[in-house]
Amino acid sequence: MRIITISREFGSGGRELGKRLAEALEIPYYDKEILYAIAKEGNFNEDYVEEVLQRGLTPNFMPTFGHTFSLGPNPVMENELEIMSLQQKIIENIAQKGDCVIVGRTSGIILEKFRPMKIFVYADMGARLARCRLRGDDVKNLSDKELQKKIQKIDEGRARHQRLFSDKKWGQKENYHLCVNTTGVEIAALVPAVKAYATAWFEQQEAD
Repeated sequence: MRIITISREFGSGGRELGKRLAEALEIPYYDKEILYAIAKEGNFNEDYVEEVLQRGLTPNFMPTFGHTFSLGPNPVMENELEIMSLQQKIIENIAQKGDCVIVGRTSGIILEKFRPMKIFVYADMGARLARCRLRGDDVKNLSDKELQKKIQKIDEGRARHQRLFSDKKWGQKENYHLCVNTTGVEIAALVPAVKAYATAWFEQQEAD
């Protein structure tokens, strides 16, 4: 089974890399589809689900540590914990179907028992600012300083989100099989090399 999970810094192009890689490998790709499934199954607003998944749980609230969440007495916390629980369930169901590329959602941690290939995508801040400017209409009115603050806030949320599932540090190279720096490179140009690496990695797993 070929399961690839992609964690990424905001603005690094990880989503585009994941989609192009899935196309190159001819396997299913999942990203926003997970968010939509959570919203539908839990009867939540999609924007609310996305906001919770971006920032992690409400500050100062500590859930049961590990892969199982217990619901607290606060309705807001209950909603947030249900979203996290649904996320885990949906991602595991996707993996059970077979080969796929999953972007974000702490999927690398959630799917550890499936032995996924874990990729981390990053870039320097200048490249990330430029990519956000190029791809996002919602940042046109932000100064570079304001946009950088937004980027850092989203990355902090992703790191906080992962801490709910594991003590492995988000973005730390030792926790991934491949780290890809997209600074100054077109994403499409990187795909053949990443595909070749992934193919070799899975062949080695099968041999072992």
